[in-house]
Amino acid sequence: MSERQKLQSPWHPERLTRRRPYLQARTRIQGALRDWFAGQGFVEVETPALQISPGMEPHLQAFATELKDSAGANTPRYLHTSPEFAMKKLLAGGETKIFQFARAYRNAERSATHHPEFTMLEWYRAGDDYRRLMEDCAALLAVAVQAAGNDVLQWGGQRIDPARPPERITVADAFGLFAGIDLLSTTGSNPADPPVVVLAKQAARIGVAAHDGDRWEDVFFRIMFERIEPELAKRGAVLLDRYPISMAALSRPCADDPLVAERFELYVGGLELANAFGELTDAKIQRARFEADMALKHKLYGLRYPIDEDFLAALEFGLPPCSGIALGFDRLVMVATGAADIDDVLWLPVA
Repeated sequence: MSERQKLQSPWHPERLTRRRPYLQARTRIQGALRDWFAGQGFVEVETPALQISPGMEPHLQAFATELKDSAGANTPRYLHTSPEFAMKKLLAGGETKIFQFARAYRNAERSATHHPEFTMLEWYRAGDDYRRLMEDCAALLAVAVQAAGNDVLQWGGQRIDPARPPERITVADAFGLFAGIDLLSTTGSNPADPPVVVLAKQAARIGVAAHDGDRWEDVFFRIMFERIEPELAKRGAVLLDRYPISMAALSRPCADDPLVAERFELYVGGLELANAFGELTDAKIQRARFEADMALKHKLYGLRYPIDEDFLAALEFGLPPCSGIALGFDRLVMVATGAADIDDVLWLPVA
Protein backbone atom coordinates (compact mmCIF):
# COMPACT_ATOMS: atom_id res chain seq x y z
CA MET A 1 0.00 0.00 0.00
CA SER A 2 1.35 3.42 -0.94
CA GLU A 3 1.83 6.20 1.62
CA ARG A 4 -1.01 8.10 -0.03
CA GLN A 5 -3.33 5.11 0.33
CA LYS A 6 -2.34 4.69 3.98
CA LEU A 7 -3.07 8.35 4.67
CA GLN A 8 -6.57 7.90 3.22
CA SER A 9 -7.30 4.88 5.44
CA PRO A 10 -9.61 5.56 8.41
CA TRP A 11 -7.12 3.95 10.85
CA HIS A 12 -4.28 6.33 9.88
CA PRO A 13 -3.13 8.33 12.95
CA GLU A 14 -3.80 11.68 11.30
CA ARG A 15 -7.36 10.77 10.43
CA LEU A 16 -8.02 9.03 13.74
CA THR A 17 -6.62 11.99 15.71
CA ARG A 18 -9.01 14.33 13.90
CA ARG A 19 -11.98 12.09 14.75
CA ARG A 20 -10.96 11.31 18.32
CA PRO A 21 -12.91 14.12 20.08
CA TYR A 22 -16.10 12.95 18.35
CA LEU A 23 -15.35 9.31 19.20
CA GLN A 24 -14.69 10.07 22.85
CA ALA A 25 -17.98 11.97 22.96
CA ARG A 26 -19.68 8.98 21.30
CA THR A 27 -18.52 6.72 24.14
CA ARG A 28 -19.75 9.17 26.78
CA ILE A 29 -23.12 9.57 25.05
CA GLN A 30 -23.64 5.82 24.79
CA GLY A 31 -22.83 5.39 28.47
CA ALA A 32 -25.15 8.23 29.48
CA LEU A 33 -28.02 6.77 27.42
CA ARG A 34 -27.52 3.34 28.99
CA ASP A 35 -27.73 4.99 32.41
CA TRP A 36 -30.91 6.83 31.40
CA PHE A 37 -32.61 3.64 30.19
CA ALA A 38 -31.56 1.78 33.34
CA GLY A 39 -33.05 4.58 35.41
CA GLN A 40 -36.32 4.17 33.52
CA GLY A 41 -36.45 0.45 34.29
CA PHE A 42 -35.49 -0.83 30.83
CA VAL A 43 -33.62 -4.07 30.19
CA GLU A 44 -30.85 -4.00 27.58
CA VAL A 45 -31.16 -6.91 25.13
CA GLU A 46 -29.09 -8.37 22.31
CA THR A 47 -30.73 -10.05 19.32
CA PRO A 48 -29.14 -11.78 16.30
CA ALA A 49 -28.22 -9.76 13.23
CA LEU A 50 -28.56 -12.87 11.04
CA GLN A 51 -32.23 -13.30 10.18
CA ILE A 52 -34.64 -15.14 7.89
CA SER A 53 -36.08 -11.79 6.86
CA PRO A 54 -34.03 -8.58 6.95
CA GLY A 55 -37.07 -6.30 6.99
CA MET A 56 -40.00 -5.56 4.72
CA GLU A 57 -39.40 -1.93 3.74
CA PRO A 58 -39.67 -1.94 -0.08
CA HIS A 59 -36.77 0.43 -0.76
CA LEU A 60 -34.14 -0.95 1.63
CA GLN A 61 -31.50 -3.29 0.22
CA ALA A 62 -30.14 -5.99 2.52
CA PHE A 63 -26.88 -7.94 2.62
CA ALA A 64 -27.56 -11.58 1.76
CA THR A 65 -25.64 -14.67 2.84
CA GLU A 66 -26.25 -18.38 3.50
CA LEU A 67 -26.47 -20.52 6.61
CA LYS A 68 -25.26 -24.12 6.42
CA ASP A 69 -27.46 -26.51 8.43
CA SER A 70 -26.48 -29.79 10.11
CA ALA A 71 -27.10 -31.69 6.89
CA GLY A 72 -24.83 -29.42 4.91
CA ALA A 73 -27.63 -27.65 3.03
CA ASN A 74 -27.47 -23.89 2.49
CA THR A 75 -30.38 -21.76 3.64
CA PRO A 76 -30.64 -18.07 2.68
CA ARG A 77 -30.16 -15.60 5.51
CA TYR A 78 -29.79 -11.82 5.69
CA LEU A 79 -28.17 -9.23 7.91
CA HIS A 80 -31.07 -7.34 9.40
CA THR A 81 -31.87 -3.75 8.42
CA SER A 82 -33.34 -3.28 11.92
CA PRO A 83 -33.73 -5.46 15.05
CA GLU A 84 -37.47 -4.73 15.08
CA PHE A 85 -38.85 -8.22 14.41
CA ALA A 86 -36.61 -9.88 16.99
CA MET A 87 -37.32 -7.32 19.69
CA LYS A 88 -41.08 -7.64 19.22
CA LYS A 89 -40.76 -11.40 19.65
CA LEU A 90 -39.28 -10.66 23.09
CA LEU A 91 -42.30 -8.47 23.89
CA ALA A 92 -44.60 -11.34 22.89
CA GLY A 93 -42.54 -13.52 25.23
CA GLY A 94 -43.26 -11.26 28.19
CA GLU A 95 -40.60 -8.52 28.22
CA THR A 96 -42.10 -5.09 28.83
CA LYS A 97 -39.42 -2.38 28.53
CA ILE A 98 -36.42 -3.21 26.35
CA PHE A 99 -33.72 -1.33 24.46
CA GLN A 100 -30.78 -2.25 22.27
CA PHE A 101 -27.78 -0.68 20.58
CA ALA A 102 -27.89 -2.87 17.47
CA ARG A 103 -25.61 -2.95 14.47
CA ALA A 104 -27.82 -2.63 11.39
CA TYR A 105 -26.92 -3.19 7.74
CA ARG A 106 -28.30 -1.52 4.63
CA ASN A 107 -26.68 -1.99 1.25
CA ALA A 108 -26.45 0.77 -1.38
CA GLU A 109 -26.50 3.52 1.28
CA ARG A 110 -23.48 5.81 1.56
CA SER A 111 -23.48 9.58 2.10
CA ALA A 112 -22.57 12.14 4.73
CA THR A 113 -25.56 10.91 6.78
CA HIS A 114 -25.78 7.25 5.65
CA HIS A 115 -23.43 4.33 6.23
CA PRO A 116 -23.95 0.69 5.16
CA GLU A 117 -23.19 -0.52 8.70
CA PHE A 118 -24.47 1.68 11.50
CA THR A 119 -25.81 1.61 15.05
CA MET A 120 -29.53 1.65 15.70
CA LEU A 121 -30.81 2.55 19.15
CA GLU A 122 -34.19 0.85 19.37
CA TRP A 123 -36.53 0.66 22.36
CA TYR A 124 -40.04 -0.57 23.15
CA ARG A 125 -42.61 0.12 25.85
CA ALA A 126 -45.36 -2.44 26.43
CA GLY A 127 -48.61 -0.86 27.57
CA ASP A 128 -47.54 2.70 26.74
CA ASP A 129 -49.05 5.01 24.14
CA TYR A 130 -46.67 6.01 21.36
CA ARG A 131 -46.77 9.60 22.59
CA ARG A 132 -44.69 8.45 25.56
CA LEU A 133 -41.87 7.94 23.06
CA MET A 134 -42.05 11.65 22.25
CA GLU A 135 -41.16 12.38 25.88
CA ASP A 136 -38.30 9.88 25.61
CA CYS A 137 -36.95 11.67 22.54
CA ALA A 138 -36.90 15.03 24.30
CA ALA A 139 -35.09 13.52 27.28
CA LEU A 140 -32.49 11.68 25.19
CA LEU A 141 -31.60 14.78 23.17
CA ALA A 142 -30.80 16.60 26.40
CA VAL A 143 -28.84 13.64 27.79
CA ALA A 144 -26.77 13.34 24.60
CA VAL A 145 -25.84 17.02 24.46
CA GLN A 146 -24.83 17.07 28.12
CA ALA A 147 -22.71 13.93 27.71
CA ALA A 148 -21.02 15.46 24.65
CA GLY A 149 -20.02 18.47 26.77
CA ASN A 150 -22.01 20.91 24.62
CA ASP A 151 -24.88 23.32 25.23
CA VAL A 152 -26.75 22.98 21.94
CA LEU A 153 -27.66 20.53 19.22
CA GLN A 154 -26.08 21.45 15.88
CA TRP A 155 -27.04 20.62 12.32
CA GLY A 156 -27.25 22.51 9.05
CA GLY A 157 -26.05 25.73 10.60
CA GLN A 158 -28.76 25.57 13.26
CA ARG A 159 -28.02 25.74 17.00
CA ILE A 160 -30.89 24.12 18.84
CA ASP A 161 -31.64 24.35 22.55
CA PRO A 162 -32.05 20.77 23.87
CA ALA A 163 -34.06 22.05 26.84
CA ARG A 164 -36.83 23.20 24.50
CA PRO A 165 -39.28 20.32 23.88
CA PRO A 166 -39.53 19.28 20.21
CA GLU A 167 -42.38 20.89 18.33
CA ARG A 168 -45.10 18.43 17.37
CA ILE A 169 -46.74 18.88 13.98
CA THR A 170 -48.86 16.49 11.96
CA VAL A 171 -47.86 15.50 8.45
CA ALA A 172 -51.13 16.90 7.12
CA ASP A 173 -50.56 20.23 8.86
CA ALA A 174 -46.99 20.40 7.55
CA PHE A 175 -48.21 19.91 3.98
CA GLY A 176 -50.85 22.58 4.50
CA LEU A 177 -48.51 25.11 6.11
CA PHE A 178 -45.41 24.62 3.99
CA ALA A 179 -46.79 23.45 0.64
CA GLY A 180 -50.40 24.68 0.58
CA ILE A 181 -51.67 21.14 -0.03
CA ASP A 182 -54.60 19.42 1.67
CA LEU A 183 -52.78 16.10 1.77
CA LEU A 184 -55.52 13.81 3.07
CA SER A 185 -57.96 15.00 0.42
CA THR A 186 -55.63 13.54 -2.23
CA THR A 187 -55.86 9.96 -0.94
CA GLY A 188 -59.14 9.17 -2.72
CA SER A 189 -61.57 6.40 -1.90
CA ASN A 190 -58.85 3.89 -0.97
CA PRO A 191 -56.50 5.68 1.42
CA ALA A 192 -54.42 2.51 1.89
CA ASP A 193 -53.45 2.67 -1.80
CA PRO A 194 -54.08 6.23 -2.96
CA PRO A 195 -54.04 7.21 -6.65
CA VAL A 196 -51.28 9.51 -7.77
CA VAL A 197 -53.21 11.87 -10.04
CA VAL A 198 -54.62 14.34 -7.51
CA LEU A 199 -51.40 14.73 -5.53
CA ALA A 200 -49.41 15.01 -8.76
CA LYS A 201 -51.62 17.94 -9.85
CA GLN A 202 -51.13 19.63 -6.48
CA ALA A 203 -47.37 19.10 -6.74
CA ALA A 204 -47.29 20.64 -10.23
CA ARG A 205 -49.22 23.65 -8.92
CA ILE A 206 -46.39 24.44 -6.48
CA GLY A 207 -43.61 23.68 -8.96
CA VAL A 208 -42.74 20.13 -7.86
CA ALA A 209 -42.61 17.89 -10.91
CA ALA A 210 -44.14 14.43 -11.02
CA HIS A 211 -42.54 11.82 -13.27
CA ASP A 212 -43.97 9.10 -15.47
CA GLY A 213 -44.52 5.98 -13.40
CA ASP A 214 -44.66 7.84 -10.09
CA ARG A 215 -46.79 6.45 -7.30
CA TRP A 216 -48.54 8.58 -4.69
CA GLU A 217 -45.71 7.88 -2.25
CA ASP A 218 -43.06 9.01 -4.77
CA VAL A 219 -44.74 12.39 -5.16
CA PHE A 220 -45.23 12.63 -1.39
CA PHE A 221 -41.50 12.21 -0.77
CA ARG A 222 -40.56 14.65 -3.51
CA ILE A 223 -42.74 17.31 -1.87
CA MET A 224 -41.24 16.38 1.49
CA PHE A 225 -37.72 16.83 0.15
CA GLU A 226 -38.34 20.06 -1.75
CA ARG A 227 -40.89 21.86 0.44
CA ILE A 228 -41.37 20.29 3.87
CA GLU A 229 -37.92 19.30 5.13
CA PRO A 230 -36.35 22.73 4.34
CA GLU A 231 -39.00 24.29 6.58
CA LEU A 232 -38.50 21.70 9.30
CA ALA A 233 -34.81 22.61 9.27
CA LYS A 234 -35.74 26.11 10.49
CA ARG A 235 -37.81 24.86 13.43
CA GLY A 236 -35.22 23.11 15.61
CA ALA A 237 -36.33 19.73 16.91
CA VAL A 238 -39.61 18.55 15.38
CA LEU A 239 -41.86 15.51 15.84
CA LEU A 240 -43.59 14.94 12.49
CA ASP A 241 -46.65 12.99 13.53
CA ARG A 242 -49.64 11.01 12.12
CA TYR A 243 -48.45 9.73 8.75
CA PRO A 244 -51.02 8.81 6.08
CA ILE A 245 -52.32 5.26 6.56
CA SER A 246 -50.74 4.14 3.27
CA MET A 247 -47.37 4.78 4.96
CA ALA A 248 -48.25 3.06 8.24
CA ALA A 249 -45.59 0.31 7.84
CA LEU A 250 -45.80 -1.56 11.17
CA SER A 251 -47.94 1.03 12.98
CA ARG A 252 -51.64 0.96 13.78
CA PRO A 253 -54.32 3.41 12.63
CA CYS A 254 -55.12 6.34 14.90
CA ALA A 255 -58.25 5.65 16.91
CA ASP A 256 -59.74 9.06 16.12
CA ASP A 257 -58.90 9.08 12.40
CA PRO A 258 -58.40 5.92 10.28
CA LEU A 259 -56.83 8.01 7.50
CA VAL A 260 -53.64 8.39 9.53
CA ALA A 261 -51.37 6.14 11.56
CA GLU A 262 -49.72 6.28 14.97
CA ARG A 263 -46.34 7.05 13.49
CA PHE A 264 -43.96 9.95 14.01
CA GLU A 265 -40.44 10.85 12.96
CA LEU A 266 -38.00 12.98 14.95
CA TYR A 267 -36.11 15.67 13.03
CA VAL A 268 -33.32 17.88 14.37
CA GLY A 269 -32.35 20.81 12.17
CA GLY A 270 -34.05 19.03 9.25
CA LEU A 271 -32.11 15.77 9.76
CA GLU A 272 -34.28 12.72 10.43
CA LEU A 273 -33.12 10.90 13.59
CA ALA A 274 -35.89 8.47 14.53
CA ASN A 275 -39.01 6.65 13.35
CA ALA A 276 -41.65 5.62 15.92
CA PHE A 277 -44.83 3.53 15.89
CA GLY A 278 -47.80 2.75 18.01
CA GLU A 279 -47.29 -0.89 17.07
CA LEU A 280 -49.71 -2.89 14.95
CA THR A 281 -50.58 -6.14 16.73
CA ASP A 282 -52.96 -7.71 14.17
CA ALA A 283 -51.14 -10.54 12.36
CA LYS A 284 -53.58 -10.70 9.43
CA ILE A 285 -53.29 -7.02 8.64
CA GLN A 286 -49.52 -7.17 9.06
CA ARG A 287 -49.25 -10.11 6.66
CA ALA A 288 -51.27 -8.24 4.06
CA ARG A 289 -48.99 -5.22 4.40
CA PHE A 290 -45.88 -7.40 4.10
CA GLU A 291 -47.21 -9.07 0.96
CA ALA A 292 -48.03 -5.70 -0.60
CA ASP A 293 -44.57 -4.37 0.30
CA MET A 294 -42.82 -7.36 -1.27
CA ALA A 295 -44.97 -7.10 -4.40
CA LEU A 296 -43.82 -3.49 -4.73
CA LYS A 297 -40.18 -4.44 -4.08
CA HIS A 298 -40.39 -7.09 -6.81
CA LYS A 299 -41.94 -4.62 -9.22
CA LEU A 300 -39.31 -1.94 -8.55
CA TYR A 301 -36.16 -4.00 -7.95
CA GLY A 302 -36.92 -7.55 -9.12
CA LEU A 303 -36.48 -9.21 -5.72
CA ARG A 304 -38.43 -10.27 -2.65
CA TYR A 305 -37.39 -11.02 0.91
CA PRO A 306 -38.99 -13.88 2.86
CA ILE A 307 -41.69 -13.04 5.37
CA ASP A 308 -40.66 -13.92 8.91
CA GLU A 309 -43.37 -16.42 9.81
CA ASP A 310 -42.08 -16.66 13.37
CA PHE A 311 -42.67 -12.93 13.76
CA LEU A 312 -46.26 -13.27 12.55
CA ALA A 313 -46.69 -16.24 14.89
CA ALA A 314 -45.56 -13.98 17.75
CA LEU A 315 -48.24 -11.48 16.76
CA GLU A 316 -50.85 -14.23 16.70
CA PHE A 317 -49.68 -15.51 20.09
CA GLY A 318 -50.19 -12.06 21.47
CA LEU A 319 -47.98 -9.03 21.04
CA PRO A 320 -49.16 -6.71 23.83
CA PRO A 321 -50.26 -3.16 23.07
CA CYS A 322 -46.96 -1.35 22.80
CA SER A 323 -44.97 1.43 21.20
CA GLY A 324 -41.52 1.32 19.68
CA ILE A 325 -38.91 3.55 18.09
CA ALA A 326 -35.71 3.23 16.10
CA LEU A 327 -33.19 6.07 16.43
CA GLY A 328 -30.02 6.42 14.40
CA PHE A 329 -27.41 6.56 17.17
CA ASP A 330 -24.61 7.75 14.88
CA ARG A 331 -26.78 10.67 13.73
CA LEU A 332 -27.60 11.51 17.33
CA VAL A 333 -23.86 11.71 18.04
CA MET A 334 -23.48 13.97 15.01
CA VAL A 335 -26.06 16.53 16.15
CA ALA A 336 -24.81 16.36 19.77
CA THR A 337 -21.19 17.01 18.76
CA GLY A 338 -21.56 19.12 15.60
CA ALA A 339 -19.88 16.52 13.37
CA ALA A 340 -20.71 17.09 9.71
CA ASP A 341 -20.08 13.58 8.36
CA ILE A 342 -21.18 10.22 9.73
CA ASP A 343 -17.68 8.83 9.16
CA ASP A 344 -16.42 11.29 11.78
CA VAL A 345 -18.38 9.55 14.55
CA LEU A 346 -17.53 5.95 13.58
CA TRP A 347 -14.50 4.33 15.18
CA LEU A 348 -13.56 2.56 11.97
CA PRO A 349 -15.87 3.31 9.03
CA VAL A 350 -16.07 0.90 6.13
CA ALA A 351 -13.29 1.90 3.75
